[in-house]
Amino acid sequence: MLVMNKKNLLVTVCAALSLTAVVSSCGDKTTRSTGWEFSRNMYDPIAFNPDQPNENFKNKQTAQTPPKGTDPIGFTRFEYANTLEDYERAGREVTNPFELTQARLEKGQALFTTYCAVCHGPEGKGDGSITKDREITDSRGTRKLENFPNPPSYHKTDAANSSRGGMMADLTDGKIYHTIYYGHNSMGSHASQLSPEERWEVVMYVHELQKK
Repeated sequence: MLVMNKKNLLVTVCAALSLTAVVSSCGDKTTRSTGWEFSRNMYDPIAFNPDQPNENFKNKQTAQTPPKGTDPIGFTRFEYANTLEDYERAGREVTNPFELTQARLEKGQALFTTYCAVCHGPEGKGDGSITKDREITDSRGTRKLENFPNPPSYHKTDAANSSRGGMMADLTDGKIYHTIYYGHNSMGSHASQLSPEERWEVVMYVHELQKK
């Protein structure tokens, strides 16, 4: 009889606890605390957004124009304009600041293959895959062949001339770098794809192609 009473007592206690939990969970939710906020400034920033007014500056703007003559960190200024005159001037004045090494030459070949070979061809002959005839279908359903014009070859034996004068095989450091930086004709600028050092590594490899 004593054992039965203990069991009944245990059942009664469990039931009471369960009822308390149910009642407390159904209470007024507006009184519940959200607890402490952790790292509030991670999602409620203290800093100003660039387009916000800012009383800390005389012009009340957050985004300030950089002082004249300054360059962003990691930016290398190229002091030559995108003109034929500065292209020629770069050809006379600009030289590769990096030492030619096998590692740099291999890096230049890899970069050339990635960014240049599609037009210039893997060996610089001007026979890249984009210059091959390919069949396309226009909006009327007409099939026709289309390709991009072949760029001049870098090889001496081909006697290929640049559209800006002179043989491609004779292009200097500065002229090649200027063309990579600004692009020319159908070739767009590669300044955003290649860092200054990578551009010079491509220049190194182009000189190797010019020797063929």
